[in-house]
Amino acid sequence: MNPTATPTITAIVPARNEERTIETCVRSLAAQPEIAEIRAVNDGSTDGTAEILTRLAADIPRLRVIEAGPLTSGWVGKNHAAWIGAQDAWTEWLLFTDSDVRHLPGSAAHALANGELRGAALVSYSPAQRMDTWWERAMIPFVFARLAHRYPYNKVNDPSSRVAAANGQYLLIRRDAYTHIGGHRAIAGDILEDVALARNAKTAGLLLHFAPGEQIARTHMYTTFRDMWEGWAKNLYPLFGGTPASAVLELVKVLPIPEIMLIATALVCWQKGVPEARIGSLIALAAGAGYTFRERLAHPIVDANIKYWSFGRILFCAALVASAWRHAQGVVPWKGRTYPARP
Repeated sequence: MNPTATPTITAIVPARNEERTIETCVRSLAAQPEIAEIRAVNDGSTDGTAEILTRLAADIPRLRVIEAGPLTSGWVGKNHAAWIGAQDAWTEWLLFTDSDVRHLPGSAAHALANGELRGAALVSYSPAQRMDTWWERAMIPFVFARLAHRYPYNKVNDPSSRVAAANGQYLLIRRDAYTHIGGHRAIAGDILEDVALARNAKTAGLLLHFAPGEQIARTHMYTTFRDMWEGWAKNLYPLFGGTPASAVLELVKVLPIPEIMLIATALVCWQKGVPEARIGSLIALAAGAGYTFRERLAHPIVDANIKYWSFGRILFCAALVASAWRHAQGVVPWKGRTYPARP
């Protein structure tokens, strides 16, 4: 079967105050011949998002604008909008994507081909990240490098492994599989809806295909430091286990504690004239350099932003602590709403 023979995808775009990016996203989806319908769900936007979507709908016949309406109790806004957008979809596949994602030419055909080749019911990619500021170049590569350690692609795609993950920026799922696992209604209150969907799909015995997506899509996640901080403070704690023990373990892995101890010991010994201090210094430097070198080999995004690596480590640790604190308080703010933190 030729996966690009007929339009077979419904694209669903939850949008809350996305006037900066929504037009680029919708037009990039409209350029994909495999997409039969685009459903943009306006989730109570207070900026110009609704007006932009109305104008686009007059120009793009495949675009359907849906109002999410009041947020139902117990739901996260994005999950609620995605669920509403998926109702009555008739196509074989559903593509859930964020409004700050630009879909590259041929990406839908590539995703369908991968799904067919792998026999996967859920296909997801991590798009290329646009980073314009030093704090983006410091924080984002470090976060993705750590996520790659926690959710390796090979383990996510291995049906015998319990590791499950997806990226909500590009999440393609067969409609029958989505219905079978209860869709977004089954994870209504989950802040990490993409990981939760992948977990439910894998638990149900469905195959996943999760891969890098530099040639699939590109996104600019945050334009201000405040937005970036709020976003990662919302997500990092549950992404890395969602327990105090798991957060501490991640901090121990990330903080250069062995290197710091070795350097401190070497300096003290050096001051006291102990010749072994030089050996300690070399070991400390080698340990730190080795860690960074491994990250550069594994993640091109790290290599391109290596001069910001130390800043990224600091920001990551601070954001993880802030995320743990917010979840411990029981509420997590995001886009003008507050949600209860779930264990």
